[in-house]
Amino acid sequence: MALYDIKIHVQNNWLLPIVHKHPKLADLYYFLFSSDFSREHQKVLKGKYMHLQALKEKKPNAFHLRRQVHRIEKGLIMKNRRNVFARDYIGDTVKNYEVLSNHVTAGGDIDTELLKWASNVLQAYFDAVDTEHAEIKPAYEQFLSIQHKIDFDPKKVDYVPYKRAQGVKSGVTYEQFLKLTQQRRSVRYFEQKEVPYELIEKAVRAATYSPSACNRQPFEFRIFTDEQMKNMVGSIPMGIRPFYENIPVMILLVGKLSAYLSERDRHVIYLDGGLFSMSFVLALETLGLSSVTINWPDIEYLEQKMENLIGVADDERVLMCIGVGYADSEGGIPFSQKKTPDQLLKRNIIRDASAGA
Repeated sequence: MALYDIKIHVQNNWLLPIVHKHPKLADLYYFLFSSDFSREHQKVLKGKYMHLQALKEKKPNAFHLRRQVHRIEKGLIMKNRRNVFARDYIGDTVKNYEVLSNHVTAGGDIDTELLKWASNVLQAYFDAVDTEHAEIKPAYEQFLSIQHKIDFDPKKVDYVPYKRAQGVKSGVTYEQFLKLTQQRRSVRYFEQKEVPYELIEKAVRAATYSPSACNRQPFEFRIFTDEQMKNMVGSIPMGIRPFYENIPVMILLVGKLSAYLSERDRHVIYLDGGLFSMSFVLALETLGLSSVTINWPDIEYLEQKMENLIGVADDERVLMCIGVGYADSEGGIPFSQKKTPDQLLKRNIIRDASAGA
């Protein structure tokens, strides 16, 4: 038996029956016997460090501003809202808003739409609370001092909370949406024709309305259309090697862990990225395009190969790959039987604490 096989045999048959029983034993196992989570640990810590350093050194941190402004929005829509709220973070929010505003006026590349949203929401906040309150007044005065620095009209209010009755109504019926979800299947064979970039932009625009924790949207798409480059990227994931050269556009979804301040949020890049990607591939279908979502398991040597190829920051992780193009009408589609609602729905089930006592 090879040394590797002996190692796996010992881990699976001797260690796992013991170490799975307690969190500390699990920690010890991954410290001594497996490095499978090492990349995740380092990336999470690097992201946390980058987030903290940006705040400490008063550098632009758009993710932090997005989170704080969204928190204020949620406070503004509360039906039983207090006269004064957000006292523990309004000062921090205005300070971060000023940092980003200064960065823009100095020629930086911060999203001005983000600043407009922040400006509108902060103005709505100060209109709604007692600005003479001891904990609010300094932030309000700082906010007023910032407004003359920005080049859009802060009094023109567009990006503020609104009533549900004022929201967009699509007119899409359940039957129409169900057909769209049935139409969207993973396509592995595409026509060899160019995909207009503006169609991808349209699909991304629709996907931006996907839910995201505190509106941080902690990801970006890396898009490869050049024949040689997209094939270099496509050759790395497992499962598509027989047909990756047939895919016209390769897209990598990359998550940014510097969007977060705590380890508790380390999985949000996957959740938010998944929600975004689902909206994206459905939007593609409405534009006449098809897609194939490609699994990206956490395999160290493939992670390293992909990171070396495309270049990622210390806090970034590749989350998944998506192939895009015009479907070959003669290409096969697996039936892929789906579970029924009865299998997926579990109603009103809670654990009876007394049952196991």
